[in-house]
Amino acid sequence: MAGIRYEFEAELWRWEARKDLWVFARLPLDVSEEIRDQPHPPAGFGSIKVMVTLGGSRWSTSVFPESADGAYIVAIKGSVRRAEGVELGDVVRLGIETLL
Repeated sequence: MAGIRYEFEAELWRWEARKDLWVFARLPLDVSEEIRDQPHPPAGFGSIKVMVTLGGSRWSTSVFPESADGAYIVAIKGSVRRAEGVELGDVVRLGIETLL
């Protein structure tokens, strides 16, 4: 079941903790706070299930808390980046819809 949908722009960045390429986008702090304040089913590592839209691509994944300020991050799969023609450092328009 769908929850609330948010749209925003975010820069794609590389997670440096791994040698392989993991690309993420950081949700704005105000969006992260709103998502955190909603009721969600329990999930590991503080994650929240979402549907993500980037251009014509849409997929189910989770957002995770990234830092002490409480912002969430979302991984942007390589297949989506290729399909949408985006790469590291690009600013993209994302839609995030929470799932209940």
